[in-house]
Amino acid sequence: MPPSSGKKNNTAHSNDTTDIKEQLSLLAEPAYRDFSSSLLPGTEHILGVRFPALRKIARKLAKENWLENLARCTQDSFEEIMLQGFIIGYAKAPLPDILEQIAAFLPKINNWSVCDSFCITLKAAGENPAEFWDFLQPCILSGEEFTVRFAIVMLLDYYITPDYIDRLFPIFDGISHEGYYVKMAVAWAVSMCYVKFPEKTESYLGRCRLDDFTYNKSLQKITESLSVDKETKKRIRAMKRL
Repeated sequence: MPPSSGKKNNTAHSNDTTDIKEQLSLLAEPAYRDFSSSLLPGTEHILGVRFPALRKIARKLAKENWLENLARCTQDSFEEIMLQGFIIGYAKAPLPDILEQIAAFLPKINNWSVCDSFCITLKAAGENPAEFWDFLQPCILSGEEFTVRFAIVMLLDYYITPDYIDRLFPIFDGISHEGYYVKMAVAWAVSMCYVKFPEKTESYLGRCRLDDFTYNKSLQKITESLSVDKETKKRIRAMKRL
C-alpha cells in the first residue's frame, strides 16, 4: 500500500478539528453565551458551552493520544482554548511533558476564567509541589498579566500549606505588575491565607508592602469570607488604609 500523501493527512487533521468544533456547536447555548459574555468583558468568540460538558470532552481527549488531541484544538473560540487547558490538566503523562505544554499554553490565556479554571485542573501540582514551585518562579516575574495571575492562583490553590505559607508573603510583596487581574489575584490569595493561617496572615498584613489597592482589597475579601467571624471582620475593617 503506498504511503499516505501529505494532502490526505492534512484533510484528516482538518476533519478531526471540525469534529471538535461540531461537538462544541451542538452543546452551545445562546443564553449561557450571553451570561458568560457579561462576566468576561472583552472576551470574544464565546459559544456558550457549560464547563461540565467541556470537562467531559477534555477527559475523553486526554485519555489517549492527548498531545495529538491537544493539537486538534484551535484558538477560534473561548471554549477551544479552555478545552486545551483542561486536556493538559487531565493528561496522565511524565511531568516534563506536562510542564512543557503548560508553558506553551500560558500565552493563550487572556481572561480570568481560562486562567483560574486551568489552575484548579492542574492536580499534578499537588502531587509535585517542589517541581511546580520552581516552574512558577519565572511566571511570577513575567510582564504578562495573565501569566502572573496564573502563578498567583496556582499558589493559592496548592501552596497555602504549613510547608509553604511563610514563603508566600515575600512573593506577594515582591509582585509589582500593575494589572488589575494580578492585583485581584494577590488580594484573593492573601484572603485565603488568612482563612487557613489567620495569625500569620494578620501579622503579615501589619508589615506588608502591598500597594493600597491590593491591601484594601485583601481586607475586603477577608471580611467577605464565611469562614471569618463577625468580631474578626470588625477588626479587619479597622485596618483599612485611608
